Amino acid sequence: MAQISPKFFIPESFQVSREDIAGQIGLIWELLKAPLIVPLLKLGVYICLAMSLMLFMERVYMGIVIILVKLFWPKPEKRYNWQPIEDDVELGSSNFPVVLIQIPMFNEKEVYKISIGAACGLSWPSDRLVIQVLDDSTDPAIKQMVEQECQRWAAKGINIRYQIRENRTGYKAGALKEGLKRSYVKHCEYVAIFDADFRPEPDYLRRAIPYLVQNSDIALVQARWRFVNANECLLTRMQEMSLDYHFKVEQEVGSATHAFFGFNGTAGVWRIAAINEAGGWKDRTTVEDMDLAVRASLKGWKFVYLGDLQVKSELPSTFKAFRFQQHRWSCGPANLFRKMVMEIIRNKKVKFWKKVYVIYSFFFVRKIIAHMVTFSFYCVVLPLTILVPEVQVPIWGAVYIPSIITILNSVGTPRSIHLLFYWILFENVMSLHRTKATFIGLLEAGRANEWVVTEKLGDALKNKAADAKNKTNTKAPKKPKIKFAER
Repeated sequence: MAQISPKFFIPESFQVSREDIAGQIGLIWELLKAPLIVPLLKLGVYICLAMSLMLFMERVYMGIVIILVKLFWPKPEKRYNWQPIEDDVELGSSNFPVVLIQIPMFNEKEVYKISIGAACGLSWPSDRLVIQVLDDSTDPAIKQMVEQECQRWAAKGINIRYQIRENRTGYKAGALKEGLKRSYVKHCEYVAIFDADFRPEPDYLRRAIPYLVQNSDIALVQARWRFVNANECLLTRMQEMSLDYHFKVEQEVGSATHAFFGFNGTAGVWRIAAINEAGGWKDRTTVEDMDLAVRASLKGWKFVYLGDLQVKSELPSTFKAFRFQQHRWSCGPANLFRKMVMEIIRNKKVKFWKKVYVIYSFFFVRKIIAHMVTFSFYCVVLPLTILVPEVQVPIWGAVYIPSIITILNSVGTPRSIHLLFYWILFENVMSLHRTKATFIGLLEAGRANEWVVTEKLGDALKNKAADAKNKTNTKAPKKPKIKFAER
């Protein structure tokens, strides 16, 4: 008996051509468009235009203030008491305060020597300086290398301590908090914090510490970041544009007008008494630095930003590392805003206009609206209006405002103004990721406290290339392979 192959019988009523399916979809679209899609899209346009105006006014305000600051505001050394701390032959080094340097690390194989060497090279009396390497590494080989490097500097007479913990509770905040509990820290008045890829210049402390010594109401002195690998690739050039605007405009304006800005987590010097009064380091969000800054500000402490004091650092040069960093930087502030907004409103030590600045400008517009409007307006609403011609977007909202915002963002990095087109595409690509992270922070969802240390390469690639050149019989070094998904 011949084998009978199974057959599927479809009723004739369901056997329709592709043209018929497309026609039915078109009919459904027309039926839903007028009563549902058009009103919803118009509402989306109005909301997005309102958010765009908020962001636009914020950028214009910042632009006007930074011009006034540069032209008329006295520099920090004129606004505050500042005199260099001089060496005294009779007193010796006793007129220098004892300063603690904290260097938190986690498997920093490529950069640990850079940060430790830079900290040990600071021009500060050795008997008034304590360097604390807080190593949370999970790789035993890297732990051993870091410890040996600390021992090498200790043999040269540097007061350097290698500290480890049994677990990584609290991540960076937990390490910094644990470090301040050490008995030898009781004699320290100030603490400078440097991430593992940061390289302070020798005169860093001599330029920053006098602000804290001679002004009892100042809690924090923040230096500006400079990037050693800004020219490595287009990804680093785009990051440089955004971060230069943050440092040259946002931090400068906050320091000059309200003596408040978000601590950047590194390249800053804190008064230890201010940290303790604010409640110490907390690990409730992934932006423990911003958390401490807001709490200290609510206690009445002032911050000083020094744009002329620059510390070299490294930008993430792979998309994977940058993506994890941006998740932390977008999710953390939104989560902190959720937790602190009522505390800021109820606070009685802070003036009304400073509260408005912190809640509206610092948190709401920059940390929430900026991400949401980029994704919702430019990546969703505007493209949809092409399919729905009944919904019109005014030209000032679709062209003029985005153009002005983009141009204003380039003032921090004029050398990259020709890359603005790529920067727009770059920001739109990242907008979905940042918006998602912002909602995770606001809703305190599953990944709200996810912490992934940003991968750093240091001088690894340069060293490999140099070693290859020194060997006559070796071929030129191959570029590291990048997986297709990472591209």
